[in-house]
Amino acid sequence: MRFLKITAPAVLAVFALAFAYCESNPYREGERLYKFHCSNCHLDDGKGLGALIPPIAGASDFLDANRERLPCILKYGLKDTIEVKGVRYAEAMPGVPTLSAIQITNILNFIHHTWGDGLPPYRLDEVEHLLSECPK
Repeated sequence: MRFLKITAPAVLAVFALAFAYCESNPYREGERLYKFHCSNCHLDDGKGLGALIPPIAGASDFLDANRERLPCILKYGLKDTIEVKGVRYAEAMPGVPTLSAIQITNILNFIHHTWGDGLPPYRLDEVEHLLSECPK
């Protein structure tokens, strides 16, 4: 029986490539989740749909002012009228109740990194706490 001889340099090279791939975009999972759950309405570029769906891009003031509400909005939706960049939006946003706290953290961190103009990232424990206080 022949065995494949794996050398230390080969193993090291595989790990280095895998690590480099992961580090090239630390928000990859959040981006994937955003594209699957959010981009149909808010679009891939975060610009929204005119007067119907608010933009996320360029809306860091809204993101910052509603930091504590955003996890609940993603999970349970929004029925209130909101104002983003001087425009009022009354269209209801459905939530995604199947999203886990880590998925919500990833989506929000992708949004903050991409369009948040330097807003601080969310921590998982912060999102878990905010979700525990969501109005039902």
